[in-house]
Amino acid sequence: MQHVLVLNASYEPLNVCSVRRAHVLVWKGKAEILESLPKALHSATNTYLWPHVIRLVKYVRVPRAIQRKISRRALFARDGWRCVYCGTSSGRLTLDHVIPRSRGGESVWENVVTACSPCNLRKGNRLLEESGLTLHRLPRPPAPVLFIHLATPSIPSEWQPYLPRGATAAA
Repeated sequence: MQHVLVLNASYEPLNVCSVRRAHVLVWKGKAEILESLPKALHSATNTYLWPHVIRLVKYVRVPRAIQRKISRRALFARDGWRCVYCGTSSGRLTLDHVIPRSRGGESVWENVVTACSPCNLRKGNRLLEESGLTLHRLPRPPAPVLFIHLATPSIPSEWQPYLPRGATAAA
C-alpha cells in the first residue's frame, strides 16, 4: 500500500494515510498537494495527480493531553529497542511500569519503559530506589514522527524536507 505524508497547515507532520484518503482530502478542498509522484490517478473521465505529501488547508489543533495509546511496538521504538535499566538490546524485551501499578502507577507514557526480562524480574513491584535500578533516560511521550516511522516501512526521500532533522533514520 502506498502511503502519503499528511502535514498540518503549519507544515508539522501529523500522520500518514492512504492515497485514496489523501485524494479525497484534496478533492474536497481540505488539503493541497505539495509533492506528487510521476504516475497519475485515473477515474472514468478524469486524471489526477498522485499525492505523495499533502498539507491540510486549515490548521488542526492536536491536543497534547490526548496521547496515542501505548503499544509495545511504539514503546520499544521510543526506547531504541533497549532496556532503559541496563541498556541491553539482546534477550526478551518487556514493558515495565516505573511506579508499579500495584502502587498506584498509571499506564501512561511517562510511567512505562522498555525493560529486559532480568531487569523487570529484579525490579518486580518495587520502586526504583528499592530495587537499586536507575533509568538511563526519563520516559516521556514519543514524538509524533515515531508513529510515521512505524506506519511506513521506509521513509521516502521526498518526505525528508518535511520531517524534523534526524527523524529519517530507521526507528
